[in-house]
Amino acid sequence: MKHPTDEQLVQLYLSTQRNSYFEALYTRYCDKVFRKCLSFTKNRERAEDFTHDIFIRVVTKLGGFREQAKFSTWLYSVTYNYCMDQLRSPKQKEVYSDDPYETLADYADGEDADIAEMEARRLNQALDYLTPDERGLLMMKYQDDISIREIADGQQLTESAVKMRLMRAKEKLRRRYVEALIFWVLIGLKAVSFWK
Repeated sequence: MKHPTDEQLVQLYLSTQRNSYFEALYTRYCDKVFRKCLSFTKNRERAEDFTHDIFIRVVTKLGGFREQAKFSTWLYSVTYNYCMDQLRSPKQKEVYSDDPYETLADYADGEDADIAEMEARRLNQALDYLTPDERGLLMMKYQDDISIREIADGQQLTESAVKMRLMRAKEKLRRRYVEALIFWVLIGLKAVSFWK
C-alpha cells in the first residue's frame, strides 16, 4: 500500500504490532493534536505534555477504536476529552479557553484594530462565562467545523442532545455578550455626560 488510510494503518498496527504503522498515524496527527491542546492550555510545555499523554492513551485504546467513525474523529474525541478532564481537575488553577479571535486585530488598521480588539476581548469574556463543556461544544462546532453527527458520536450523545446543548450554549453566550455590551455602553454614556 502506497498511502494507506488512517483506518488501514490502525488495522495494520493492531494485527502486526509494528511501530511503523502507529508512527505513520502519529506523524499525520501530532501537530493537529498539539495545536488543539495549545488552544486549551495557552502554554507550549503543557500542550506538549498533553499531546504526549494523549498519544499514549491512543496507543493503549486503539483496540477499542470502532470504525463507525473516522479515525480522525475518534482521535479528536480522545483529545477533547483528555483536555476537558484536565480542565475539570481540581488541581487546575488556571482558566483556559480557546481564543479563535486572538489575532483578529492583526487584520484591522488603526481605529478598526482597537474596535476589533475590544470586541474580541468582550467575546472572550463571554466565552469564559461558559462552562468548559459548553465552550468546548461551541468550539468543536464553529471553530473546528465538526458536524453534529461527529460530535454526537465522539461525545456519546444523541444528535438532538448535541443540538439542544449547542442552542443553550449559544443563548448563554449571546446573553452574556449583550450584557457586557450594554454595560460598556452605559459606562461610555456616563463618561460622555460627565465631560460635558
